[in-house]
Amino acid sequence: MQSIGVNYDTGLRYEGRSTRDRFDAASVRFDMTVIAHELHAPAVRVVGTELDRLEVAGEAALAAGMDLWFSPMPMNLEPSAFIAFLTDCAARAETLRQSGRGDVVLVLGCELSVFCKGFVPGETTGERLALMGDPATWTDPAKLMELQAGLERWGEVQEQLASAARGAFGGRITYAAGMWEDVNWELFDIVSVDAYRDAANAATFAGELAARSKWGKPVVATEFGCCAYRGAADRGGSGWMIVDRGVDPPVINGSYERDEEEQVEYLSELVEEFHRIELAAAFWFSFAGFELPHRPGDPRHDLDLSAYGLVAVGDDGQWRPKKVFGKLAELNAGRR
Repeated sequence: MQSIGVNYDTGLRYEGRSTRDRFDAASVRFDMTVIAHELHAPAVRVVGTELDRLEVAGEAALAAGMDLWFSPMPMNLEPSAFIAFLTDCAARAETLRQSGRGDVVLVLGCELSVFCKGFVPGETTGERLALMGDPATWTDPAKLMELQAGLERWGEVQEQLASAARGAFGGRITYAAGMWEDVNWELFDIVSVDAYRDAANAATFAGELAARSKWGKPVVATEFGCCAYRGAADRGGSGWMIVDRGVDPPVINGSYERDEEEQVEYLSELVEEFHRIELAAAFWFSFAGFELPHRPGDPRHDLDLSAYGLVAVGDDGQWRPKKVFGKLAELNAGRR
């Protein structure tokens, strides 16, 4: 496996809030320079719901000398609406590809079965995520039948989505799948999965990823990572669910011990696993939790505990590297 890429959030807007309120081109260009030259990342996956922001970040990534994984993220849309949205994104990605400054891969959404409507039961993303995380969903026959029917509908939409995208984009396409999603990878050029190891799947994690090589295409972890508190590695992709947003301002919903070494160990272990099973590439999630400020003197409001970032962001928007930043830079420098 080559060096590790990085996910970069340009802002997801859903359910009345954004994962990134402050956004300016100069800051983005600075961040991309850091990712390219200090973290030695060969590629960056740019994620967001606002197309203008995606283009700004995509141009900055290519200018910094990295390959670009252009990853628009529709939220809470019906299938016809998100296909139209992603087709528009494909045209913009093609403009970036035509610049000839680096390889551009189009990622046609992320875990759409839960982040958009029409598949997993629930009106909001929060409701759908709660249902997926409820053990009763997987043991109650009626609930499981309803869920399976919804995921089958997602399978039927994939062909429409891939066809529409190929009509506007001439490069390679993929889709950032959840590990529970059944994807017809014949439609795509790269097999991509958001690969979070946790206590529940640790025994089968590597085998599940390795099995995706059966398609004879490159296999990529579009996301992997954990938060920076003791025990976060065992929670993997659900480690962020420690914030109570029912109060204003939001608070951490329990007592958690900050432990930046948790991220370092998780990174080291998974990179070794990815190398062993010969993944083509992997992207750490993520560069920063821009709206999850680090407040070292106020543990109840230190929302960075719920962030996966390589850097910790202050209330003023300035960031500092976490320990995992240095480890990723070291690993990448050794693979150059």
